[in-house]
Amino acid sequence: MRHAVIMAGGAGTRLWPLSRRKRPKHFLKLIDGKSLMRASFERLVGFLPPEQINVITSDAHLDLVASELPELPRENLIGEPAVRDTANAVGLSAFILHERDPDGVMGIFTADHVITPVDRYQAALQTAYSAAADHADALVTLGITPTEPHTGYGYVQRGEALGAGVYEVREFKEKPDRATAQRYLDSGQYYWNSGMFVWRMQTILDQFKKHLPENHAQLSRITQAGGSAKRQAAIEEVYPNLHKISIDYGVMEKADRVILCEMDCNWLDVGSWTSLEGVLGTDAEGQVVAANNTITVDSKNNVFVCEDDHLLATIGLEDIVIVRSADATLVCHKNDVQKIKDLVSKLDERYL
Repeated sequence: MRHAVIMAGGAGTRLWPLSRRKRPKHFLKLIDGKSLMRASFERLVGFLPPEQINVITSDAHLDLVASELPELPRENLIGEPAVRDTANAVGLSAFILHERDPDGVMGIFTADHVITPVDRYQAALQTAYSAAADHADALVTLGITPTEPHTGYGYVQRGEALGAGVYEVREFKEKPDRATAQRYLDSGQYYWNSGMFVWRMQTILDQFKKHLPENHAQLSRITQAGGSAKRQAAIEEVYPNLHKISIDYGVMEKADRVILCEMDCNWLDVGSWTSLEGVLGTDAEGQVVAANNTITVDSKNNVFVCEDDHLLATIGLEDIVIVRSADATLVCHKNDVQKIKDLVSKLDERYL
């Protein structure tokens, strides 16, 4: 049987002041009145029924996910008592789903990306799930066909073709400089690393055991714990002490065999306020407006974000980001949006 897991554990600090600990970015309704998580779920529905879709998120956000995705059975919500990065989120999910369906195939998907059109996305998923079933020894990564020499993404280099849009992976590459990214784009052999994967449950657990043996040993204690109360106690004891590492560094870059399935879709990682331009477009003044009430005079190329009807008014501003929440307002130059994470590190608890 096919299963999907949406990973919804990120903090989204670069989308402060709207993204907070109590409501991270994947719960923000920035696009067509829907949260990024809701959009991620709806992309999967039609390809998989809700009972085969799972979400792993912070314990503190389980009720929020249940409210956002009422179609999901409650047992399909997996809680993390601490943030231990993506490898452990994958490992915990794989152990739990393997117990339910040892021969199943499992996909890992993101809660904070924008992907269109849905039909091409689901066609790529069909190819990826089939590849994972046909190549039982392989981990499958979904590679986005690049449209520009982006320096903020990791890349995957394809090798031998195995079928239409399916390749052996030659190498994973870190985020490149501009010249290297242009070379990757020109070659036609590289894809953006989407952070989405598909594999047989047993295969990922075998690779996890080989490359992260201590994490594997500790996580195995959870499924050996017995009833639900004992299992929850085991999760709370084991999980916060796991070695924190991403699935890319911990497993994918070391795995015995990785296959790439190309995803020829429009794809955007909503990782900063300036990235909204790729989703919402701009007005006649080149401005991104995700706000109900704005007035500008002699202003251009700005970003406005506000969830209520508060008026945002500017005079003579250019290339500025203005984001208002109920208790905080951010104003910064577009060139400085990556420094928001540094700003957040200086805030007291009230604003986190």
